[in-house]
Amino acid sequence: MKKPALFLFVVFAVAACLPLIYAYHVWNTGARALGEDEFNFGVTCGFNTTIEIKLLVDKVKNYTDLLVFDSWDVVRNETILNEVCDYASDAGLKFIVYFDLISGTADPSMSAYPWHKDWLMTADDRWSGKFLGIYLHDELGGKQLERQEYVTNASDYNDAANKFVAYVQSFPSLRWARNNGIPLFVSDFGLYWWVYLGGYDTVFVELGLLLHNTTQQIALCRGAANMQEKEWGAIIVWKTNDPPYFGSGDEMYSDMTAAYRAGAKYVLVFNDQRYPENNPYGTLNEEHFHAMEEFYSYTTEHPRNVAGKTEGRVALVLPRDYGWGLRHPEDKIWGLWNAPDDKSPIVWENMNKLTEMYGLELDIVFDDPRFKPREKYSVVYVWNATIT
Repeated sequence: MKKPALFLFVVFAVAACLPLIYAYHVWNTGARALGEDEFNFGVTCGFNTTIEIKLLVDKVKNYTDLLVFDSWDVVRNETILNEVCDYASDAGLKFIVYFDLISGTADPSMSAYPWHKDWLMTADDRWSGKFLGIYLHDELGGKQLERQEYVTNASDYNDAANKFVAYVQSFPSLRWARNNGIPLFVSDFGLYWWVYLGGYDTVFVELGLLLHNTTQQIALCRGAANMQEKEWGAIIVWKTNDPPYFGSGDEMYSDMTAAYRAGAKYVLVFNDQRYPENNPYGTLNEEHFHAMEEFYSYTTEHPRNVAGKTEGRVALVLPRDYGWGLRHPEDKIWGLWNAPDDKSPIVWENMNKLTEMYGLELDIVFDDPRFKPREKYSVVYVWNATIT
């Protein structure tokens, strides 16, 4: 009688442990959450030498799985690029590489670095799927809002939107990458809807900026990605242009966990080599690295397919082609017009009401006949609705 009892005890014990085993974090696959809810956490690397890059890899490899090489000096040197990609891959990290391979011409063979084309076409096989794609250009929407970099004049909002999207689509590197199936990434702090329309696969919403409301910026980026069936992520950037540049470790942790709970596929921390000079790891200091380790522990203990995530179930639909920066009531519209206009006071009031009511359950999208928000959201508010 003792052996059957022991057998039954073992069976029940194993059965009780299975949910815990299933929920356990599978780090070496690169998918921080299990099943299809893939999550990647990492840091950008703006260093120019292999010594500096390897030092950063060794610092973060135990609590990240993604590195973004964003040094043009590295990308111009095939030997260095291959060496650091090998090093990152051997450390178990995936990577994205800053690449503007065309250098102003539609023909990759005419690039100043003709080896770029072959490198990109073979990178996926060479590093067994750890090369995720190209980080191309930077802050397209933000540069339009603040510097009118791509559209300098327009007759109305619709004209501005069409010109902006057409300009982004005209990038030779973007067209080449899309034609060859290479994923495209970019970071931004505005106009996410039209950056996606321009052809990007993933936009990293910039969090931590002084004027930004984290919940609203996530709602804008996630809403655009959700409606257009793209991916989205978040990148923690510096808060000010003065030391210590970044917010506190607690602020960074709060933004990272908000993006994770909201379903971001990627969370990145920006790092640069320039400040301060006596820090071998760049802009990030030990307080920030500690926050990253704490965040890693949080995601390990709360895999989203078990603990759940906050889905965008409510949509606020803004007017068509309404390219307002939405950082403050006087923010620019397409960088060309000053707010307020006849719509902005109502948009601002309703956006803030719904953010307070729904938090991370809110997505902000735009009226566009190509997309049907009522097919994706259980609750839909039009921008000028009366909200009590």
